[in-house]
Amino acid sequence: MAAFFAIAALLGIVVFALMLRPLWKDARAVALGVGALALLSVGLLYRLVGTPQALDPAAVRGPQTLSEAITQLEAALRDNPNQPEGWALLAQAWQRENQPAKARDALGKAAALAPDNPDLLTEAAQARALADPERRFDAQAIALLQAALQVNPAHQRARWFLGVSQRQAGKNAEAAATWAPLLAQVDARIAGSLREKINLARSDASLSPLPEPAAPTPLLTVDVSLDPALAAKLAPGASVFVIARQPGGSPIPVAAQRHPAVSLPFTASLSDADSPMPNLKLSQVGEVELLAKISLDGSANAGPNALESRPVRIRLPATGPVRLVIDAH
Repeated sequence: MAAFFAIAALLGIVVFALMLRPLWKDARAVALGVGALALLSVGLLYRLVGTPQALDPAAVRGPQTLSEAITQLEAALRDNPNQPEGWALLAQAWQRENQPAKARDALGKAAALAPDNPDLLTEAAQARALADPERRFDAQAIALLQAALQVNPAHQRARWFLGVSQRQAGKNAEAAATWAPLLAQVDARIAGSLREKINLARSDASLSPLPEPAAPTPLLTVDVSLDPALAAKLAPGASVFVIARQPGGSPIPVAAQRHPAVSLPFTASLSDADSPMPNLKLSQVGEVELLAKISLDGSANAGPNALESRPVRIRLPATGPVRLVIDAH
């Protein structure tokens, strides 16, 4: 500490000597007074808010292992415990160390500090189940999930886990009712598996299965063909992707279908069932850019030199089929 103040004082003298040099000839006493006052102010300010330990290389060295990181984070949280993000980070570290009880306790503190954060509330509930030998959601975990859904009724993980807890308690009808709203939030592939679980819960509750969903209404009909001059370039496993995306927006399509290239030419009908993103359906956009692209290896990542059609902009709903020709443009 003494060495630190000596170095700080020396640096301060040098700096102030340069700053006060113009005053030295004409007002030496004033210059000395200003310099002394400034140095005293710096010293007092540092005594209040400074951290000389920060100059210690051992103190600023980053943790070399996960155990060291946990030790440092625990020490920081002892000094400043009102940090929900810090407790959540500590819980993740304890999970990596296979310490579910400690992770549960850390996430419990995080949730208590952030009662309006549905993600933390849900993680805290899940941590309680993971720390239980039978992986059961106890009463406190259920209360956390219910609180998360009060904050955000559309929170998918909270709703899923609450349904799991109800199934664990034999409340099969309640579990089916809890899960049902998720069908409108997830994509078609997940919805099929979820529907099976809901119907199983309904069966255990002596209820009839959910009615089969109506076939989605086609919003676009696309006629896709290939320039005959390019037919020789097709590999046996090539695929054709018909893509509808937002013009000038994200490259992630709002609807997409995959067809074997050997089926060219073909007609494809796009609907909300072809939307890869559950939060953005084809019916929610007013205009799309249509494109047909050939992937020679069958993967969705067709590469920069893929054969493709010229993009066509279409306003929805389309009144007739859209023609896409894959050529060497």
